[in-house]
Amino acid sequence: MKIEVLLNGSATSLEGNPMDRLLDTLRESCGLVGTKEGCGEGECGACTVLIDGEPVLSCLVPFGQCDGRRVDTVEGLQEAGASEFLERFVEQGGVQCGACTPGVVLTAWALLQRNPTPSREDVQESLAGNLCRCTGYEGILRALTGEHE
Repeated sequence: MKIEVLLNGSATSLEGNPMDRLLDTLRESCGLVGTKEGCGEGECGACTVLIDGEPVLSCLVPFGQCDGRRVDTVEGLQEAGASEFLERFVEQGGVQCGACTPGVVLTAWALLQRNPTPSREDVQESLAGNLCRCTGYEGILRALTGEHE
């Protein structure tokens, strides 16, 4: 099956089995390896991408469901003007081992598009589906709420 997507802002034609996982298509066919596979079961959030601006677990989405839609991966954030946002993550210690980082960053970016000044509770609720074992979430929360150490 051939599908057309707006991938990180670029019109892209992709071909493959419509039941292949979006995660695999992004990594193997598109070379976008920033999207990570954590659990492969939709439990950890490491594979989060944005479809039409909403966070989704790419390990659960069939590739064929993306036809005609916008798909954004962590690689696309630079083009989206997110460099200042990404720098805050680094400065506040919201990035450590990197396994969860792409999913957390994309989920957080989607939150900030809806709510530019989220409360601590807003951030906690938004990131409830993203597991992080290294940061304790404090650096992530500071990066998104503007709190400082």
